[in-house]
Amino acid sequence: MCTDRQHRHEHIHEQILCPQCDLVVSVPELVQGTKATCPRCHTVLISRWRQPFYQPVALAISSLFMLLMACLFEFVSMEVAGISNTITLIQIPTVMFSENYTELGAFFLLFVQIVPTFCMIAIILLCTPIRLPRKLQIWLSRILFQLKSWCMAEIFLAGILVSFVKLMAYGDIGLGLSFLPYVLYCLLQVRAFQCLDRHTLWEKLEARPQYPKIESGKSGLKQGVRLCRSCTAILPVTQHECSRCEVKGYARKTKSLQWTIALLITSLILYIPANLLPIMITQSLGNDYYSTIMAGVILLWEDGSYPVAMVIFIASIMVPSLKMIAIGWLCWDAHKPKGRRDPARMHFIYEIVEFVGRWSMIDVFVIAVLASLVRMGRLMSIYPDYGVVLFALVVVLTMFSAMMFDPRLTWDKCTADDGKPMIKEPKGD
Repeated sequence: MCTDRQHRHEHIHEQILCPQCDLVVSVPELVQGTKATCPRCHTVLISRWRQPFYQPVALAISSLFMLLMACLFEFVSMEVAGISNTITLIQIPTVMFSENYTELGAFFLLFVQIVPTFCMIAIILLCTPIRLPRKLQIWLSRILFQLKSWCMAEIFLAGILVSFVKLMAYGDIGLGLSFLPYVLYCLLQVRAFQCLDRHTLWEKLEARPQYPKIESGKSGLKQGVRLCRSCTAILPVTQHECSRCEVKGYARKTKSLQWTIALLITSLILYIPANLLPIMITQSLGNDYYSTIMAGVILLWEDGSYPVAMVIFIASIMVPSLKMIAIGWLCWDAHKPKGRRDPARMHFIYEIVEFVGRWSMIDVFVIAVLASLVRMGRLMSIYPDYGVVLFALVVVLTMFSAMMFDPRLTWDKCTADDGKPMIKEPKGD
C-alpha cells in the first residue's frame, strides 16, 4: 500500500514547469540514472542520479579534504637568477591586502575560496541526516544554487596554467605539494554540483505544495501558474510568496529588461577604460613596464605562445564583447512586437552567455598569481593596476546582467507549445 507521501511524490513528478521556457511538461516516473529534458528548449528538468545524496556528500567531503591539503603546503615557486620565491594558496589574498590591492584580494578570496567552500559545506549539511532548523535548511537551499555561478576555483586553476606560460620566459617554475590536491579539489567540487539535483534536494526537505490543475504542453503563464525560481514549486500567479521556501516572486522577473539593460550599459562604460588602462606593472632593474590586456596578448603572440595568447584574447577580449552584444540582442528580441522570431536560436545564445561569461575572470586571476609570486625586489616584481579592477567589475556586472534577464520572455510570444519530454541517460553515475 502506498503512503500519502508516496502519492505526493508521484504527483510531483507528473508535471514540471520549465524554468527557461515556461512549458508545462509531463514527466514519467524516472528510474535511477535517467533525466528528463524540456522538449522545447532542452533544459534539464530533473535528474535521477544513482545515490542522489551519498554521491554529492562524498564528493563534497573529498573536495574539502583536498582543499585542506592544498592550503597546508607550498603551492608554486619561481626562481630567477638565483632568487626564489614560494607562495601558498592562503598567501595570495594576503599579499593583495598587504600591498593595498584590496579589491583584487577580495575578488580572489570571495570567488575562489569562500564561495566554493561554503557551497561544499552546504551540500554536506543538506544531504546528510543532520537535524537542522527548518529556516536554516530553507536558507541554505535557497542560496546554494544561486552561488553556483560564482564558484570560480576551476577558472583560477586555468589562470594558474596561463600564468605558468607567461613566467617560463623569465625563470624556472616549480609545483609545490599542494598543487595536485588543488587540482583534485577543483574537479571534485564541480562534480559535486553536477550530481546534485535541485528537485530531488527540495523533495527531501519538504514536499511541493499542491498546485492548480493544469494541462501539459502549454505555457504555465497562459494557465495562471508560475514557477518558484528557488524550489521549482508550481504556484498560482496570484500567490507571490512560495509556501515551501518562502521566496517572493512573480510570473516574470520584475523589470527584467530594465535591470538587464542598466547593468549592460554600466559594464559597457567600464569596459572602455578597462581596456585602455594598464592591468599590470612589471618592474625590472628599476624600469617600469605597463601592460594592457591587448598588449599582453600581443606579447604572448610575439613570444610564440600562440595557444595561450588565443585563450587570453578569447576570454578577455572576445567573450566580454560578444557577451554584451548578445545580451543586448536578447533584450531587443524579447521587447520587439510579436512577429517572425526564432526563440530556439535566441535561447541557445542565452545558454552560451550564461556558460562562458565567468570565464573572463581568467585574466584577473592570472594577475593575482603573477603579483603574488613575482616579488624579486628590484630584479623583477609585478603589481596589478587599476585596469584589472575595472575589468573584474565588467565581468561581474555582465554576469549580473545575464542573471537579471528572464529567458521566458523569449518564449512568451511563441505559439508552439506542443511537445513531449525526452528521457536521456546522464553521463557518469
